[in-house]
Amino acid sequence: MSQAPVYILNKNAKREQGKKAQGANIKAARAVSDIVRTTLGPKSMLKMLLDPMGGIVLTNDGNAILREIDVQHPAAKSMIELARAQDEEVGDGTTSVIILAGEVLSAVESFLEKDIHPTVIVNAYFRALEEIVNITNKIGISIDLEKDDDITKIVKSTIGTKFASKWGSLIVDLAVKAVRTVYRKDKAGNVEIDVKRYAKIEKIPGGVLEDCEVLNGVMFNKDVTHPNMRRVIKNPRVVLLDCPLEYKKGESMTNMEFTKEEDFRKALEMEETEVMRMCEHILRVKPDIVITEKGVSDVAQHFLLKKGNVSCIRRLRKTDNNRVSRVTGATVVNRPEELQESDVGTDCGLFEVKKLGDDYFSFMTECKNPSACSILLRGASKDVLNEIERNLHDAMGVARNVLNNPKLVPGGGALEMELACRLNEMSLKVEGVHQWPYKALASALEVIPRTLAQNCGGDVVRMLTELRSKHSASDGSGFMWGINGNSAKIENMETQNIWDPCSVKLQTYKTAIESACMLLRIDDIVSGI
Repeated sequence: MSQAPVYILNKNAKREQGKKAQGANIKAARAVSDIVRTTLGPKSMLKMLLDPMGGIVLTNDGNAILREIDVQHPAAKSMIELARAQDEEVGDGTTSVIILAGEVLSAVESFLEKDIHPTVIVNAYFRALEEIVNITNKIGISIDLEKDDDITKIVKSTIGTKFASKWGSLIVDLAVKAVRTVYRKDKAGNVEIDVKRYAKIEKIPGGVLEDCEVLNGVMFNKDVTHPNMRRVIKNPRVVLLDCPLEYKKGESMTNMEFTKEEDFRKALEMEETEVMRMCEHILRVKPDIVITEKGVSDVAQHFLLKKGNVSCIRRLRKTDNNRVSRVTGATVVNRPEELQESDVGTDCGLFEVKKLGDDYFSFMTECKNPSACSILLRGASKDVLNEIERNLHDAMGVARNVLNNPKLVPGGGALEMELACRLNEMSLKVEGVHQWPYKALASALEVIPRTLAQNCGGDVVRMLTELRSKHSASDGSGFMWGINGNSAKIENMETQNIWDPCSVKLQTYKTAIESACMLLRIDDIVSGI
């Protein structure tokens, strides 16, 4: 008796299994890495992307490009996620991680065709990754954190591949100063560098790029609430609130019953008295500036201005308020009744309201050792400003990594070539089938110097052969040699001052190899359930 077929999955579901699924994943990974391949190195190309709203993105930052691209394939989506993870974790190396992950996956295609089990490949890759981490840590050169020259040197070599490198050390100095400002070390020796929260980038079109600066304090896009309030105050006393300075409305439906016409006036007087009582509590500490995250009623403005000549700023963002708190030394208070002298900020040297472009901005500058800052970017157009902001974000990420892990490795593909040569040597000691994936990973690492050579227009085969021979020297003297992307020559990275932070490189290798292993272990893709 013939049996009717049993449908377990939905009839419309598409399913790929075994080698077919792995082949599709490898193709998708390769397609994603091909998108950003030309954006690696100092002579890299820019990509122009149109977003769904019709805006234009001009960039060579791997993460920014892949963020704008809409992909269907699940493996490609997970590759794009790598760039985002890399960007959030270390801020740089987004292009490298995608290129490397694509190449690491491509390297095993032939093994899968020869029926080598993916688990064998994955085990070999993880063994190789351990060796890569050990070698990188050994090669890493420690630097002196007290000197700004060393940090500037490394940030400069990272920014060398970006659009902003045309303006010399401008962006580098901004990044180093911003990270130095935000740097905090507690008594236990823990370092906190929260660039995302305490170093705000303000982009204002107009002016010239040379006007960019890191303020010795903060700025925010707000004006004082009343035209008669002071707009320039020297050494102001600052009070920060996160409660409204207006009459509190009832929680639920509140009804008032008026029987006489005076009752209405009485109700208004009660509201006024309530607001005045709040203002008296504030005026008790004699502030010059009151900043609140909520609203300020007309009565409160009038009362504060008349009685205490106080300048008010309302509806400030919570994040901005926290930055103001860090630079002025003020504490954000929830209720005016709880205000004390210790909550008043006195570290700010100058408060002023200026007009930049079409908007009014409040500046709180000349602060005593601030631990937050605003970075003011000026430029000709929005596209230029956006690209400068992305470059600055990368530069600050690198400066932060160097302060957290003060070790450098040679750039320009020197480290990758050194690792490739060392892994090739070690593969001879590996027994059985494992040595093939080991060698495949070694050749996959060469994709970074190869892509650098391609992008700078050099003779790829000759340059790679020469570089390989330098690194294969038995005395280990050639590990500093890499490709100078500007001159398209093989040079000593130490004399050229081309360095990468050790933490960025380690993160790149770990992310690329681990994600490749994850994609290799997929043998079934079901879609359209």
